[in-house]
Amino acid sequence: MPNNDFRCEPGKKVHLSELDPNDTNAHHERDDIEPNMARLRERLEALQNMLYAEKKRSVLFVIQGMDCSGKDGVVKHALGSLHPQGFQATSFRTPTEEEASHDFLWRAHKATPAKGMIGAFIRSYYEDVLITRVHRSIDDSEAKQRFKHIKHFEKLLESSGVKIVKIFLHISPDFQLAKLRNRLKDPTKRWKFDKNDLVERESWDEYQAAYQDVIKQCSSESAPWYIVPANHRWYRDWAVLQIAVSALESMELTYPESDKEFDDKLLATLQ
Repeated sequence: MPNNDFRCEPGKKVHLSELDPNDTNAHHERDDIEPNMARLRERLEALQNMLYAEKKRSVLFVIQGMDCSGKDGVVKHALGSLHPQGFQATSFRTPTEEEASHDFLWRAHKATPAKGMIGAFIRSYYEDVLITRVHRSIDDSEAKQRFKHIKHFEKLLESSGVKIVKIFLHISPDFQLAKLRNRLKDPTKRWKFDKNDLVERESWDEYQAAYQDVIKQCSSESAPWYIVPANHRWYRDWAVLQIAVSALESMELTYPESDKEFDDKLLATLQ
C-alpha cells in the first residue's frame, strides 16, 4: 500500500468512526509483509546515513494516539533499526513546573532534532489542543488560536530544514480495553497501567472529535497527518515504516560532494 493511502488531505474533514482500525489492506498475517519489512528497514538505515552525513536537514516524527495505541511500540519496532547516534525519542507527559511557566510550545521547540538528526515525539505539542480541550481547560476559541500557533511553529521548523511527519495510530475502544486488561493480568506489563487511563477512556468520543479537528485543521501539503490502522501491531509497524521511508525519500538526500583534486592529493600522501 502506498503511504498516500494513509495521508489526510489538508482541510478535509475526517470521520474516524468510518475508518476501520482492523484494516490490513488484504494482508492476513505478518508473514505476508515480512520480506518487505526487511527491505524497508535497510532503506531507512541508508537514508538515515545520508541525512546524518549531509547535516543540512532533519526529520521529526510526531506520533499521537489514544492510550494503548502503541506509540512506544512504533518507536521500538518500526523505527528501531535507526542508529541511536542519529536518533532521539522524546516523550511528552504532564508539563513540569518549569515547562508550565512557558508558552505551550516551549518544551517542544527545544527538543526538535538538530541538523542531521531524526527525532520522534511520543505525544507532542498536540496534547495542548487535545487533553486540554477534552477536559475544558481551554475553550474552542483558545484551541483555534493554538491551531494557528502550531501551524506557524511547523512552518518555522520547515523553513529551518525540518521534515515533519505526523502519524495518528487509530485503534478501537474494544482493542484498548483488551490491552488494559492484559496490563492488569501480566506482571511484566502491570507497571504500564495507570488508573487514570480508565478516566480518560470515559471521554473516548470527545477525544475522537478533538483528534478529527486537529487532523482537519493542522494537515498541510508539506506536513500532512497520516492515519494508521493500529489494531494489528505488525501492520501498524509496516505502515509506519513505509511512511518513514517515503518521507525521507521525498527529501532527495545525497552524500556531500567531495573535492576530487584534494582527495587525490591526500590519497597520494597515504601511499
